[in-house]
Amino acid sequence: MPSPTELIIILAIVLLIFGGKRLKNIGSDLGGAIKGFKSTMKETEKKEDVIEGEIKASDDNSENK
Repeated sequence: MPSPTELIIILAIVLLIFGGKRLKNIGSDLGGAIKGFKSTMKETEKKEDVIEGEIKASDDNSENK
C-alpha cells in the first residue's frame, strides 16, 4: 500500500499532466456513470422482485386447484 506521501506526489503529477478543469470533467463523468449504474441495478432488482412475486402467485394458484 502506498504511503500518504507517495499518494500526494502521484496526485500532484496527475494534476500537472491533466490540469484542474480536465480532472473536474473526468470526475463528474465518472460520478454520472456510477449513478447510472446504480439506478440500473435498482431497476433490475425491482423487476426481479416483481417476477418472483408473479411466479409465487402463479404457484399458489396452481396448488389451490
